[in-house]
Amino acid sequence: MRFVHTADWQLGMTRRFLGAGRPGQAAGEAQARFAQARLDAVVALGRVAADEGAAFVVVCGDVFESNLVGPDVVGRACEALRGFTVPVLLLPGNHDPADAALVTRRADFARRCPSQVTVLDRAGVHEVAPGIEVVAAPWTSKRPLTDLVADQLRALEPAPRGVVRVLAGHGAVDVLSPDAHDPAVIHTDACRAALADGRIHYVALGDRHSTWALPGEPRIGYSGAPEVTSHDETDPGNVLVVDADHDGAVVRPVRVGRWAFTRDHATTDTDADLEALDARLSSLAAPERTALRLACEGTLTLRQRARLDDVLAAHAPVLAALEVDAAELVTRPDDADVEALGLSGFAASAAAELASGADDAEALDALALLHRLAAAGGER
Repeated sequence: MRFVHTADWQLGMTRRFLGAGRPGQAAGEAQARFAQARLDAVVALGRVAADEGAAFVVVCGDVFESNLVGPDVVGRACEALRGFTVPVLLLPGNHDPADAALVTRRADFARRCPSQVTVLDRAGVHEVAPGIEVVAAPWTSKRPLTDLVADQLRALEPAPRGVVRVLAGHGAVDVLSPDAHDPAVIHTDACRAALADGRIHYVALGDRHSTWALPGEPRIGYSGAPEVTSHDETDPGNVLVVDADHDGAVVRPVRVGRWAFTRDHATTDTDADLEALDARLSSLAAPERTALRLACEGTLTLRQRARLDDVLAAHAPVLAALEVDAAELVTRPDDADVEALGLSGFAASAAAELASGADDAEALDALALLHRLAAAGGER
């Protein structure tokens, strides 16, 4: 039995670093493209399900960013789901729990929801097709007081002969959770036991946005988000194609995401370092879909610092986002910086005095201002 395991679509997600306008780019333009990319990933995984001959798609929580998303997000989500040719099962997670405000119970969702979509807002066994069952462990509040997956496992008998069962859950597993006292943590030993005695044949989880499988047990794992959501994720952008039966499961990741939230580090001590950084940024494969956090360190002259600022300013409008950490970057003027100003007399003496006090932030700012004024005058 083949199916597609996915989770954490979080449609309607916003990212603050994509929302601010920059020179040459309209405010929020990158955020709009990112929102569309999340829908595009949903459409892409629908094609994966069709191409792979999957029996169904299970979305293990956090379909929406929250239960308060606008009707535009709901409407576009339903249109993306309309293209699926197999059943799609949506499990409520911590972002969109099955409480009184559940977005999939709203009139705007019900009006546009395609017929092949089923919301797993009722815990327990759901028959997808003859011989295929999904055991749902939906979140019904923001703060569950028990292990919802273990609750469902305890209620199960071994699957009937010829039936393949998939458990759909959401939340942190015990081997990854930083909070050992969280009552909602999913206990992997309980999952292993249920796999061993045939109550279930695969544990499909959501909540972790990077693709991950329990070491030594590929039948317990996270698909990750189909499109990146954070700079801290290690392997986002996948869905899992799963072939499961009573004897085991074969799990294969398929990439559908197209964006990248990346971190980079640049040592900038020389002109050659600055040229190398410019070349590296120019070589990015898809800068319009890349949100980059760049940490710079090194010691630069004022002229070199101006060159660095020019390099970053040239690439910022093309990138989806560029955040620069210059905390480890030191600027130290040299004699050539003063000479480049072309000053004489008292003005030259004042500039030399400012350069000699380069450890003083105000002196450095004043000297940098002189350079900008001189450059502006030269451009005129």
